[in-house]
Amino acid sequence: MSIPQHVAVIMDGNGRWARRRGQPRTAGHRAGVKALRALVEQSIRSKLGYVTVFAFSSENWSRPLQEVRVLMELFMRALDREVAELHDNGVRLRFIGDHGRLAPALRERMAKAEALTAGNSRLQLAIAVGYGGRDDLARAAKRLAQDVATGQVNPSDINEDLLGRYRDLGDWPDPDLFIRTGGDQRVSNFLLWDLAYTELYFSPVLWPDFNGQTLIEALDWFADRERRFGGLLEASS
Repeated sequence: MSIPQHVAVIMDGNGRWARRRGQPRTAGHRAGVKALRALVEQSIRSKLGYVTVFAFSSENWSRPLQEVRVLMELFMRALDREVAELHDNGVRLRFIGDHGRLAPALRERMAKAEALTAGNSRLQLAIAVGYGGRDDLARAAKRLAQDVATGQVNPSDINEDLLGRYRDLGDWPDPDLFIRTGGDQRVSNFLLWDLAYTELYFSPVLWPDFNGQTLIEALDWFADRERRFGGLLEASS
């Protein structure tokens, strides 16, 4: 069975899950934390190498202030509660995105979590917070321009490979499989560069209902894909 090296996930459907139960959207976000735990556990069992999840987009800052506040509090509590167990299970944590608008206390916890788990290699887990695919590319271009200005990079040497290294995940392999729960079929400004040749899997399951079986179904679907990367498969003899 072909297993993807890197899986990217948009965890969508928290609000609808809560609304169908007559609960506030924040209840869906709390339930979504448990689903993320299920994703990590199954990723370890399935021997995935890299997982990137979209936790909070750059556009999510426009949501109602109370919802944003609850999301940030949930994120803070999840870090306090989950990081030690992730570390014990060999998970290395990484946070990507523009974190300038996050509270200092939250940024401090994120940095401590990255430092604690830096030596782990069983699973690499990237959490996108304050992330946008276009913003990722803009920040990459800015960092590259700064290196050109200081003479560290010759403009004539700039190509796709070089620019790609300046992205938030420039040192990771591109995702092989993209999963979006909740039924919508779009990438929503997530990892725009990285998803160029990624297989796209859309599940109707709302994120809080996600479990290990949901991931297994996506992995089974991926195993049946023929990945040509713009070329042709060699004819069978």
